Amino acid sequence: MRKNRHQQQIREISVTPGYNKYAEGSALVEWGDNKVLATVTIDKKLPPHLRSKGQQSGWLTAEYALLPRSTGERSQRERLYASGRTQEIQRLIGRALRSVTDLSLFRNQTLTVDIDVIQADGGTRCAGILAAYAALHHAANRLIYSGELSEWPLNHELAAVSIGIVNGETLIDLEYSEDMQADIDLNVVATADGSVVEVQGGGEEKPIPAETYVQLVANGITAVKHILDSVRGSLQ
Repeated sequence: MRKNRHQQQIREISVTPGYNKYAEGSALVEWGDNKVLATVTIDKKLPPHLRSKGQQSGWLTAEYALLPRSTGERSQRERLYASGRTQEIQRLIGRALRSVTDLSLFRNQTLTVDIDVIQADGGTRCAGILAAYAALHHAANRLIYSGELSEWPLNHELAAVSIGIVNGETLIDLEYSEDMQADIDLNVVATADGSVVEVQGGGEEKPIPAETYVQLVANGITAVKHILDSVRGSLQ
């Protein structure tokens, strides 16, 4: 099994806020061999489908991309249409971010969070959620310091982690090689206070006993707390 870390050990994580000088907020997350860049753009208008509804609160959307040589073989750019996998991941990230953001403070504005995977090694959606949250945190800090916001807009700290059972062993934070062999694979999105935002995944070949599922989610929540504790000092 793992050679360089134990079953419950999370790969090394570093967060570099302000990585992109042009975006309203940005962060580079290096998580093991994953490298993910997230940027925040704030548009002073709502998307067309919300303008006609007279919506006053703001909106947040996420876009995710796996860059062509982020993996062992070159993948085609999704120029016209996002694949089903890409749509699933960016919707997950958008839902997660909206759950912790007070969009009433962004009246008639749209926050677009772009998540680009520069290098991938399993768990890119989890790294993407952390990068997106860190970029939002960076944007919020800048808006507070500039006086454009008078209240902190993030209600909770947010992160995610993968957890699975591989060859009968429960592993936290699966690398690509482990993910490919997993009998059970979950992505747990949670907050620092232990609240669950979303859980994705399931059994590959057979149903999961309820007790096993609950224990995996509980372990995932604990891991998320450790992740947020480890990166909190890096957030700006």
